[in-house]
Amino acid sequence: MIRLAVVGEDVSRSESPAMHSFILRRRFARECVYERVSIPPEQFDAEAVRLFSRYDAFNVTVPFKERILPHLKELRGDAVALSAVNTVVAPSRTGYNTDGSGFSLMLETAGMDVRARTVLVLGAGGAGKSVICALLRAGAEVSVYERDAVRLENFHRRIGGFTPLAEVPFVSFDFIINCTGVGMHETEGLLPQIVCEGGERDGAARLLRTCGAAVDLIYAPHRSAFLRTAEACGKRVLSGEGMLFFQAYMADCIFLGEAPDRSEACRLWEEYKENE
Repeated sequence: MIRLAVVGEDVSRSESPAMHSFILRRRFARECVYERVSIPPEQFDAEAVRLFSRYDAFNVTVPFKERILPHLKELRGDAVALSAVNTVVAPSRTGYNTDGSGFSLMLETAGMDVRARTVLVLGAGGAGKSVICALLRAGAEVSVYERDAVRLENFHRRIGGFTPLAEVPFVSFDFIINCTGVGMHETEGLLPQIVCEGGERDGAARLLRTCGAAVDLIYAPHRSAFLRTAEACGKRVLSGEGMLFFQAYMADCIFLGEAPDRSEACRLWEEYKENE
C-alpha cells in the first residue's frame, strides 16, 4: 500500500485521488491511499516538513510548486530548468515536474498541433512555465503575459525563446492558453485580467473572439468562464483534465521506477473517461 497525497492551497475538488488510484490499480496492480491536503499559504513551510514522513510520495499544485523547493535535496528532469516541482519522492526528497509532458500529451490526444502556430500563454507561474517550455519544444511561436513583471523577466532571462508581454496586442492568436488559475475556487466565473494594448484591462473576451482555440488548465469546473466565453464565440476549447491525468501517469511511473509509455498512457486515459 502506497501512501500518496496532493498538496495545495485548496485541493478539496481535486480529481487526483481518483486518477492515481485508477492508474496504479489498472497499470501497476498496486493499491494506494491518496489524500487531499489543503494548506493555507502562511502555514506551508511548517506543514511541508511533515509531508516527508507522512507520505511515500506526493504531488504539489498551486501555489506551492516553487515554495516546495527549499525543502528538497535534489531536482531532476524538467524541474531543474523550471525551478518548479509537481512531483516529490519523499524518502530522497527529490523533486520532478511532469506538467510539461502531461500538457504535450493532452494536446496530442486532442489533435491540437501547435507547431509554427502563434500561442498566447497567460501566466508564468509553476504550471505556466511548464506549458511555455513544452510549447517551445513543440515549435510554437510563444508570447507570454504575466502580471508579475519580475517573475516574467527572470524566467525569460533564464530560458529565452518566447516574447514577454507587458501588454497584449489585439491580434488573432492561433491558441490562447490560460495558466493563471483564475476561474476556479473563489475566482470561479471570472476571466483572467489582462492588460491589453491601450491600457485596456478587460481584454480577455475580445482576444477570445478572434483566437483559433482556447485551452484552460482548469478542470473544475469542467467549463471555466474562459472556455465558456470562447465556446460562445464558436472556438474550439479544451479543459485541463487530460493534462492532469497524463501528468499523474508520469508521476506514478516515477514513484514506482517504471518507464512511461505514451501509447499506454493514452489507452488508460480512454479507459478512465469511459469509467467516469
